[in-house]
Amino acid sequence: MLKLASMAVALTIGATAALADGPVVVKGVGTWGNLNNYKKHEGPFWNEHIAKASNGQIIGEIKPQTELGLKGFEIMRLVKNGVFDFAFGLPGYVAAENAVFEGADLSSVTQDIETQRKVSDAYFPILEKAFADIYNAKLMMLYPFPSQMLWCNAEVNSIKDLEGKKIRVYATSLGDFVEGVGGTSVTVPFAEVIPALEKGVVDCGITGTAPAYNAKWHQVATHAFTMRVGWGLAFGAMNMDKWNSLSADQQKMLQAEIDKLTDQMWTETATEDETAISCITGGECAWGEPGSMKLVVPSEADLAARDKIATDVVLRRWAERCGDECAANWNETVGPILGLTASAN
Repeated sequence: MLKLASMAVALTIGATAALADGPVVVKGVGTWGNLNNYKKHEGPFWNEHIAKASNGQIIGEIKPQTELGLKGFEIMRLVKNGVFDFAFGLPGYVAAENAVFEGADLSSVTQDIETQRKVSDAYFPILEKAFADIYNAKLMMLYPFPSQMLWCNAEVNSIKDLEGKKIRVYATSLGDFVEGVGGTSVTVPFAEVIPALEKGVVDCGITGTAPAYNAKWHQVATHAFTMRVGWGLAFGAMNMDKWNSLSADQQKMLQAEIDKLTDQMWTETATEDETAISCITGGECAWGEPGSMKLVVPSEADLAARDKIATDVVLRRWAERCGDECAANWNETVGPILGLTASAN
C-alpha cells in the first residue's frame, strides 16, 4: 500500500508539473505586415491556426518585421541568438553571410513557378545544411512571393531602356542582373522605395507584382515592365534548440502543418501575378482601386537578352562568390532542372 501511495504521489507531482509547464510558446517574426503573405498566411498560421491544430500544445506569437522595426538582414541573427524562435524571411537578405543562400533564387534563371518549385525542392537540402551550420536553425519551408518585376518612374519600353537607370534591388544577384543590363543597382529597404522613386534616388524598383500593388508603388511609378527577374523566394526557419525542445510528436505535427502551409502558399502565389498586373495597370481589380501605370510587355528580343545576362553575368558572378564546391552542389541539384551550369570561368 505504501508503495502504491508513493507512486500515486509521484504521478500527481508529474501531472502538476506538466500543467505548470503549460503549452510551448513559439515567438516569431514575419515578413511585411502589409503584404498578402503575412496577412493571409504567416500571421494566421502562428497566431491562430497552430494552437487549434495542436490542441493547445503549441501557441504562436508572431509579428511582422515592419511592426517590430527590423531589417531583413537582422532576422536570422536574432533567431540564432534565441531572441526569436521562428522567422520568415528572404534568403537574399541573409546572403551576406554566405552566397550559398542565393542559390535557389538567382535572378532571371527560372521563368515559371512550376520550375521554381522544382528548383526550390532540389536545393532545399543544401539550404537546410547552411541554416543549421551558420544560424543554428532548422529550415522548415521555402515559399515564393509573386514574380519580381521592374516598376519604373521613367520611360522604359524595352530592356535597352534600363541602361543608365538607377534600380532598387534587395539581393546581390538582382544587382548582378541590373549591372548586366548597364544599370546601377541601389539597395533600398522596401518601406523606403516610394520616396526614393519620388525623389529620383532610383528610377526603377524591383519587387513582386502583388507587393508592388499593395504598397501602392503605382502612385509614384509610371511604367510596369513585366520582365520576370526573380521570385522573392522566402523561408521559414526555427531555432534548432527550440526545435529540439519539442517532443517527437510535436515535431511531426508542426512539420506536417508547415508542409500544408507551404503547399497553400505556392498554389495561391501562382494566381497572383495576373491579378496584380491588371490592378497596377488600370485593368479589372478584385483587390481595390486600380492604378494607371503603362503596361510594358517584354519582347522576344528582351527575353533573349535577359537569358544571356542570366547565364553570362548572374550565374558566373554567383559561382565566383560562392566557390567551387558551392557551384558544384548547384550544378548537381538545380543545374539539370534548368539545363544550366554555374561556373566562374
